[in-house]
Amino acid sequence: MTVTRLGSGGPWESLYGYCRVVRAGDLALTAGCTSTVDSVVIHVGDAAAQTAQALRIGLDALAEVGAEPGDVVRTRMYVTDRTYADEVGRAHNAVFGAVRPVATMVVVAGLLDPDHLVEVELEAYLGDR
Repeated sequence: MTVTRLGSGGPWESLYGYCRVVRAGDLALTAGCTSTVDSVVIHVGDAAAQTAQALRIGLDALAEVGAEPGDVVRTRMYVTDRTYADEVGRAHNAVFGAVRPVATMVVVAGLLDPDHLVEVELEAYLGDR
């Protein structure tokens, strides 16, 4: 089985020893994705916009290893407050409503940067591709 590991150059990858996306055979998985662009948190205070940005980052990473949005079979969403659940869920639906991967949303005490309201992970199944 071939394993491909790709980084994004994000600020924490080399410091903490991980990469953005790994493809191992027919599976592709992302690390946690947030609304951080060029080392800056964007959409501060807007959980829906942070979710949309984090999903774009995750899907872009999956595309680098050959996965498409329709290949996503699982998502995980970590939110810092349960009051964000509806807007995060609706942002997720805007991207994955037709795909309908299994999904988990968990309320957490906090994320690495205090401006992060949500973090997402994506898993895709690519079959024989």
